[in-house]
Amino acid sequence: MNKTKINNLLKRHQKEKRFIFFGKLAVFMSVSFLIFLLSTIIFKGYGAFLKTKIALEIDSTKISEQDWQNHNYRTIINQSLKNLKPELSSLEDLNSLYLMVSKISNLELKNQISRNKKQIYWLTASSAVDMFIKYNQDENLTPLQSDLIKKLQTTNQIKIFFNWDFFKFGDSRSPEIAGIKTSFVGSVLVMLIFLIFAFPIGVMCAFYLEEFAKKNRLTDIIEISINNLAGIPSIIYGLLGLTLYLQIMHLPRSSSLVGGLTLFMLVLPVIIIATRNTIRTIPNTIRDGALAIGASKMQLIWHHLLPLSIPGIMTGTILAISRAIGETAPLLMIGMVAFIADVPQGFFDPSSALAVQIYLWSDLPESGFVEKTSGAILSLLVFLILLNYTAIILRKKFERKW
Repeated sequence: MNKTKINNLLKRHQKEKRFIFFGKLAVFMSVSFLIFLLSTIIFKGYGAFLKTKIALEIDSTKISEQDWQNHNYRTIINQSLKNLKPELSSLEDLNSLYLMVSKISNLELKNQISRNKKQIYWLTASSAVDMFIKYNQDENLTPLQSDLIKKLQTTNQIKIFFNWDFFKFGDSRSPEIAGIKTSFVGSVLVMLIFLIFAFPIGVMCAFYLEEFAKKNRLTDIIEISINNLAGIPSIIYGLLGLTLYLQIMHLPRSSSLVGGLTLFMLVLPVIIIATRNTIRTIPNTIRDGALAIGASKMQLIWHHLLPLSIPGIMTGTILAISRAIGETAPLLMIGMVAFIADVPQGFFDPSSALAVQIYLWSDLPESGFVEKTSGAILSLLVFLILLNYTAIILRKKFERKW
């Protein structure tokens, strides 16, 4: 009998050891996958925050007065590039030479000249040159461009700078000048819209269900429906938004207003559930004490339950924002997939969102958009991490233990 007990005890210990081993293995695999994913994104996306510039020497004495007066900056840049290879004469070679700088180099030159006239001007290189300098990708370069880049490297006329334009420019068909400003502003506008609607409605609905609604079959159906709505695929909300806001209400297509109203339906169940869970954690002694001294139901909510539940409400709201900001499918369904280069000035203007911008860039064939896609993903991750970190701080600061 004792031997049997000992054997059973050994088996239980062995099972426990196996369980611990597989648990550690699962954690290790999860962490390894996360590290691999983040490392891949960072490796591919760090280049989006860097840009290559070429230093061109522009001698104002050799530029015709007519070009200066007519602001023919592209002509001035082409003349400066030609001075690097004065022996070139064929149209093909000259065109290859002129394509070494970006399409906005004339605007850069104009801005630099307006601030200060000097001899050397640093202008943004084309995507093909940028990819070669950062990743040694030469498949898009001509032999002439490769030779000229080597010459510029020996004279320190080509360098890498931090790419502030990635945060200041909107979408573009040219990867070297494409940025996330338009989509980021659009995401903020969309977030403001669904917060304006979802936060008060979600909080009031949660308090009504917890404090006023009678427990019957109807409220049971409502609770089940809310829980089911929180788990519905997001594309269903996109179809609902397409039908309701565009086809029935005829609101502006691709606008931040429609995007916010669509995501409002997505995050509303999340806020309701988070608020209800917070209300349930408040001890009944607070309710009993307030009612015992003559407080009404509304006084109980306004002066006791609502202030005590604010940390949980804020945490749930920020987590709902984190989910909504990363959604793409609902916004695609309502037309926010269009090419939008201008920053939206209001809620009715056409706009995009950061998650949609990532989707659009990932579908483009140019190699320069690979790093732009990963760079936008990193920016979105940083934004979401800040939101979640804010939620943690709010919970730790205002959390009360009963």
